[in-house]
Amino acid sequence: MITIYTDGSSRGNPGPGGWGAVIAHGNKVVEIGGHESHTTNNRMELTACIRALEFSISNFQFSKIIIFTDSKYVMHGITEWIHGWIKKGWKTAGKKPVLNQDLWQELLEVSSSLNIDWKYVAGHMGDHGNERADTIATSFADQLPVDLYDGPKSEYR
Repeated sequence: MITIYTDGSSRGNPGPGGWGAVIAHGNKVVEIGGHESHTTNNRMELTACIRALEFSISNFQFSKIIIFTDSKYVMHGITEWIHGWIKKGWKTAGKKPVLNQDLWQELLEVSSSLNIDWKYVAGHMGDHGNERADTIATSFADQLPVDLYDGPKSEYR
């Protein structure tokens, strides 16, 4: 099983953005993150999930994934809204185009064959995985140096 914590950040919304993820599998923890020069918070939240899943698929063997996100947009979007969007040709209930359709389609593609349990975690409430994903995302958004961990779970802070 893999446990993933994700977060996204945008300064200005839109503005410079970052995403971060903490991925735990067996005895290993890996942190990943990235930056975009002009984006939104929601795009970074989605990107964090996509990149964490891609990394996990490429680097681990597993049967189940639990993803923790503090984004209700991601949580509701992938577990509820996406089915209606697809049926309506990627239109909202108000018949407007779905925002971030490109990333929703990418997330759907990367996740569709996986056994994923999506969990909502309230942000900034002391959950270590969520707090660390937030630190990674905001550091990348601000283009500040951040040491990303890659090593044994027993040595992870």
